[in-house]
Amino acid sequence: MNEQLIYSKLSLLSSESLKVELLQYLDYLLSKQFAEKSTLKRMPRFGSAKGTFKMAPDFDAPLDDFKDYSPDKI
Repeated sequence: MNEQLIYSKLSLLSSESLKVELLQYLDYLLSKQFAEKSTLKRMPRFGSAKGTFKMAPDFDAPLDDFKDYSPDKI
């Protein structure tokens, strides 16, 4: 679209409140345009979280809270 056409139609607006409303709408459109560009989702790479957390050495050990329910008690 031609910018001069936009300017010519803008000059036809006589009401100041309509011009303010138009500016608010333009701000909305610009914010929407920039939000679309910033929300591009990137796929995580395999192994990208390596080294960010550590497992306890006894992670697979049975918990004391469940000793009453363990199979060796039956």
